[in-house]
Amino acid sequence: MNITKEQLYKRQTTLKEIGALGQQKLSQTHITIIGCGGLGSAAAVYLAASGIGNIHLVDYDVIDVSNLHRQIFYKTKDIKRSKVTVLADHIGNISPFVNITTTDRAVSKENIYDVIGAAGYVLDCTDSLPIKYLINDACVIKGIPLIYGSLYKFDGYVASFNVNLSESETSANLRDAFPNISKEAIPNCSQIGTLNTIVGIIGIMQANEVLKLITGTGKALVNELLIYNSLENSQYKMQLKNTLSKEKIQEIFDAESYVDPSCEVQDESLIISANALQQKLSSHESFEKLHIISVIESTSVTYPFLVHDQIPLSTLNVNRQSFDKNKEYVIVCNKGISSYIATQRIKQAHPTLNVLSLKNGITNYEAECKIH
Repeated sequence: MNITKEQLYKRQTTLKEIGALGQQKLSQTHITIIGCGGLGSAAAVYLAASGIGNIHLVDYDVIDVSNLHRQIFYKTKDIKRSKVTVLADHIGNISPFVNITTTDRAVSKENIYDVIGAAGYVLDCTDSLPIKYLINDACVIKGIPLIYGSLYKFDGYVASFNVNLSESETSANLRDAFPNISKEAIPNCSQIGTLNTIVGIIGIMQANEVLKLITGTGKALVNELLIYNSLENSQYKMQLKNTLSKEKIQEIFDAESYVDPSCEVQDESLIISANALQQKLSSHESFEKLHIISVIESTSVTYPFLVHDQIPLSTLNVNRQSFDKNKEYVIVCNKGISSYIATQRIKQAHPTLNVLSLKNGITNYEAECKIH
């Protein structure tokens, strides 16, 4: 079926605030969406349907069954497929007038400028705190507006950062709200959980910010951070002010590594494979000495083996926690990231203790045992 832009966008161009001129602006815009999970997939679909002309999708991950409850544009048949590939196919079927490009590798300090490319707007739809600061700092240095989104359980956060207000004035950015990257591990959605509806709400709010900024319609979330609570339907706006110069952000960028623990190469001496743990669990002698601790934040997790203690990483105090030097400790979490952080902390406080982190976590435990 042959369709025209006039037919596809008729309901939108009928709005006098948008009209044909606004629609033309949308079709000429390049945006980059970093993170194609719950936030990014929702934002991408709505922006493609709105008539954005060029969309670059960035994500290195593949679709997991645990994604499907909130990343609703993926289907069970898509499990194990690349997120950017599946999402590109989906939004390509929405509009034949959108040009879609993809990057299927992890974002880092080394490639961030290549990833951003010639984007007029960047959407941060990631769930990694160091990467959020990396994206923010790169956008400040390059002078690109950043539409920020993040989640915590039932809360969502949205803002339009680094927007040009005049030739000499730019709006606040992430560091004006939260100056430094937290040195503590901040649980992400896979560790602490999230309600699926808040994910869709925030992703669509990010898309809404893009449309307002491009068309000059309404009031964008400039110099303020919107905090939305889905349980109370309450909203709070944190007022912000630009306090850091581009030169200062450049200094921070030069000095910061932006290393995400999920991308860190783990020390082999501190990890145990799923197959090795299974062997220990099967051996009566080894099992008697084994003590398994979960550092997952949620207490409603089903484990593939007996877990002796559940101590959320956010409450783990390695100096107050008592350990038996005659035991062999295995620390577990969903994907082997929080458990590795906990293992590092425990080993630093108790160097002689026999403690290991389960590689790739309980999410992949049974599959990896079957492989071997």
